[in-house]
Amino acid sequence: MNKLLSSNWVRPLLLVFAVLVLWDICIRVFHIPQYLVPTPLAVLEQGWIEWPMLLRESLPTLYATLGGFALSVLIGVPLAMMIAYSPLVESYLYPLLVFSQSIPKVAIAPLFVVWFGFGVVPKVIVAFLLGFFPVVVTTAMGFKSVESDMIDLARSMGSSRLQMFFKISLPHALPSIFASMKVSVTLAVVGAVVGEFVGSNSGIGYVLQKANGNFDLPLMFAALVVLSLMGVILFVVIDLIERLAIPWHISQRGSAPAASA
Repeated sequence: MNKLLSSNWVRPLLLVFAVLVLWDICIRVFHIPQYLVPTPLAVLEQGWIEWPMLLRESLPTLYATLGGFALSVLIGVPLAMMIAYSPLVESYLYPLLVFSQSIPKVAIAPLFVVWFGFGVVPKVIVAFLLGFFPVVVTTAMGFKSVESDMIDLARSMGSSRLQMFFKISLPHALPSIFASMKVSVTLAVVGAVVGEFVGSNSGIGYVLQKANGNFDLPLMFAALVVLSLMGVILFVVIDLIERLAIPWHISQRGSAPAASA
């Protein structure tokens, strides 16, 4: 029993169950009307009734999320390598990257709708803009954290730059790359929904706007649950890929608490 309770996936489920119970108790004790906050049972019922529609509308959001996330990785990782290995590139690009994050994405998202129409492209761009920065910053830090003594040792043994990259720099930076991907994929979900808020006739963001306009609070909460599940599933997928790609890092991370104890 203790082993089951100590499982990594059981504890979050217990916390979610406790939050739902507390949510229901607060509504009943404080007599909160349904048009302000629906009960968990009402949300569950509405989600069950509208499940085919929610599943259908989640696909456009998923496509935009994956597109923006893929662009974040394909562009962010090479750019992070350039920043990590070239102080000149870092001096030019890093301030611009920081400046770009101070611009609200909701404010510039309508421009993408004007430029690219109401298709999937504006949603992908907004998802990319939200997920891009964590990939660049965290990956650059991963490449910069390689010990100089290890590089000097490999160079003294006659290793080429390509060999040092694949044997030392890249394996050392992979944990940071995967950590940035976990953050990026969840932010890409938010970016896709922001794009749908601005201009779209499909997706979970469109469902949220429609439910808000109709004061359908149970449907709105059900759509938020679907959106949260999407982010959690994508996060878990990246975590599983990390476990397969760098098992040595996972074993070290798991044995660290035991060693400290």
